[in-house]
Amino acid sequence: MFHPFRTALIASLFLFSFACNKIDFTPKKHRITNNGSTIYTIRQGRHYCNNNIYTEIETAELKFSMVFDSSAIYQTIVPENQKDINKLFGFSDNESQHHLFSARFGWRWSSDSLRLFSYVYNNGELMYEEIATLQIGTEYYCSIAVTDSSYKFRFNDQESVMPRTSTTPLAKGFKLYPYFGGNETAPHDIRIWIKE
Repeated sequence: MFHPFRTALIASLFLFSFACNKIDFTPKKHRITNNGSTIYTIRQGRHYCNNNIYTEIETAELKFSMVFDSSAIYQTIVPENQKDINKLFGFSDNESQHHLFSARFGWRWSSDSLRLFSYVYNNGELMYEEIATLQIGTEYYCSIAVTDSSYKFRFNDQESVMPRTSTTPLAKGFKLYPYFGGNETAPHDIRIWIKE
């Protein structure tokens, strides 16, 4: 026998149960395993990422792995800004501010490719060099090693050597986390997985 009240109650319970369960419609090929990584998110309209905490560092080498997802694909408002280099990870040096002495990896999306750079400041002078192009969703291993006169950037089996004029025997400063820009802020949320 048909009972309108019972039918409505069952339908309501079914809909309530369905609405309370989160369903992930992300295609499997775009999922990234956390693997102990920290997800750094640069929110739309901002330069700095979350988890951007002041962490002192004194080291001969900074090692990490990283993964970009498809949020690394972006278009700037001003076309010339597409060539600006965003910052990935690294450190300030010489017990100074990062615009005086620092070494970090940089990145940008340009010419339909995700590009990786070595990026350093020596006594306020900026130098950078393109190292490689990256694939979305692929984990890469990186390091920045310090000598008396150089920073050795390693990316998988590739190396980029940049000058170092800092006088401290080890890199001494603070960690530098993901940053968007350049002149413009992030056009949408950008996610980067980093594991030290």
